[in-house]
Amino acid sequence: MSQTTIAVRVNPANPRHHLWNNNGTWYVHYTAYPSPVTKQRFRVSLGTKRFDEAQRKRDRLLRKLIGHRRLVRFAIEPSHRAELV
Repeated sequence: MSQTTIAVRVNPANPRHHLWNNNGTWYVHYTAYPSPVTKQRFRVSLGTKRFDEAQRKRDRLLRKLIGHRRLVRFAIEPSHRAELV
């Protein structure tokens, strides 16, 4: 069984990388590659309306994902719903 790959592409000039605001609630979005020919997109509610809190939760989530999966790209100090609540 192959290991899932997480692709993290970060623009250091954009503090909102991987964050999406949907009607006032912040979400994180990322893509996983379970195999070389398939991909799975995730949008996970961070359960907050505060941008600073969303950034901290995003960073924790990405750190956890990086620790459990093989990382493709990561270009900045890192930032999953289950652990965030």
